[in-house]
Amino acid sequence: MSLRKYLTSRVFFLQLLSAFAIIAVLGYLFMHWLTFTTDHGHEIMVPDLRKLTVEQVEEKLDELDLDYVLLDSVDFRSEFPKFSVVEQDPLPGAKVKVGRKVYIKINASGFSSVKIPDLIEKTYREAVPTLKALGLEEGTITYIPNLGKDMVLEMRYKGRNLKVGDRVLKSSKIDLVLGDGKASYVDESVVVDSVAIPVEEQVPANEQ
Repeated sequence: MSLRKYLTSRVFFLQLLSAFAIIAVLGYLFMHWLTFTTDHGHEIMVPDLRKLTVEQVEEKLDELDLDYVLLDSVDFRSEFPKFSVVEQDPLPGAKVKVGRKVYIKINASGFSSVKIPDLIEKTYREAVPTLKALGLEEGTITYIPNLGKDMVLEMRYKGRNLKVGDRVLKSSKIDLVLGDGKASYVDESVVVDSVAIPVEEQVPANEQ
């Protein structure tokens, strides 16, 4: 039988159909195996662990067949309880497989302290970004007579003057005393009080 006749014969079509059927069955079995090994369709939604303690996190994840890894502590955030979860990865609501690890970061026990930078004779625009970079906040702004307009003349915290190198807690509000750009002229008047002391001059009598 020639090749042309064979390719158009019923036997060839039956063999080709059988080959497609075998490939389809193998493909189905492979996908079924892949689904089973990857546990597809049995995903778990990650719970919200924020503001929970490590003990509470462990208990909650154990119930869901998940695990956790404690990465590090972060700078204290007042909106979170001490030693509670501040950040997590994956985020709440994400779907993961059984046994997936959730990475968490814990809130510190309190604000850390920072050194007061040298802002004296710096401009207001220079001072504020420096404070924010250190985790400090801008407090009350006060102006006093000085030729240096918006120049920092004093730094205060809760009414106390600060010196360069003093330590305050992060998130503290630093009050700034700035120059108003105006010279201070004080007219001094010298008042001289004259006290008149009457002097009686006695004219001696003419000798006769």
